[in-house]
Amino acid sequence: MSDWTDIVDDVIGHVTLLKELGGRVVELPPGFFEAWDKAPPPCSGAAVLRPGGGGDGNTGNNGNAGRGDSQNSQHSQYSHPQQGGAQHSSAATPGPSQAQHSSAATLAAIAMEVGACVACPLHAGGRTKVVPGQGNPDAPDVMFIGEAPGEEEDRQGLAFVGAAGQFLTKMIGAMGYTRDQVFIANICKCRPPNNRTPDAEEMQKCLPFLRRQIKIIRPKTIVLLGGTAVKGILNSQAGVTRMQGVWTSYEGIPVMPTYHPSYVIRFEKAGDAAGMKTVKTQVWNALKLVLERLGKPVPQQGKK
Repeated sequence: MSDWTDIVDDVIGHVTLLKELGGRVVELPPGFFEAWDKAPPPCSGAAVLRPGGGGDGNTGNNGNAGRGDSQNSQHSQYSHPQQGGAQHSSAATPGPSQAQHSSAATLAAIAMEVGACVACPLHAGGRTKVVPGQGNPDAPDVMFIGEAPGEEEDRQGLAFVGAAGQFLTKMIGAMGYTRDQVFIANICKCRPPNNRTPDAEEMQKCLPFLRRQIKIIRPKTIVLLGGTAVKGILNSQAGVTRMQGVWTSYEGIPVMPTYHPSYVIRFEKAGDAAGMKTVKTQVWNALKLVLERLGKPVPQQGKK
């Protein structure tokens, strides 16, 4: 498949999404057509353009650990293929590196769409940045999906970088991964006021972005963090307590629901050591099932 075909597919996907969101007009930046006329045919060069401005913030439920080296890795930086250079044959089969660049470029385009989205009231709710999500864009073993950005996520434009995110980082590490080896996203890309739970309209408007991300990323498994993620992805009214630790699926991808990190640390804040131990054990058992499905051993440091 040629790069031109990829671009056409991306344009079609973008226009389809705008139509789903009720849009009828596409605004282009000044000088767009002049730049287009001067641009050479696309090729598979290195990616360098990161989406600017706008990142969604998750609710407090989705706060992650502070920025680490993994968050500043190449997987955390969506990028576009550069123009220029040798042109590819339309019959050529893209290798792993080229496929990964293509995924990253498409995700970068989605991130820009998210940054320009005004489909629901959250865009006017005082968001600082949108939070498209970050991580490994090329078929990671696990994709974690939470609820929505919180205060710290809204400030940084990165998913799960607050208090709850610190616990998620520990969960990921206990499984034997780093944050840049998985993908982390949320149902909603903008922070709801006062970290409230996103309402049905907000979820409905934002879900098309996430569904497209999942299709592009092609994770081997998905871990849903909390009831909002369960409701959004599975369209289920069953609470996370009932579904926690039980396999289900989305578009053929194995899905494991479990508790949101913010729910777990709530017990710690309340001084309920026994309750926290029980919930942490349930979450860890769910993650061990994910490792089993992936054929991965349980790391020794995770056995507590």
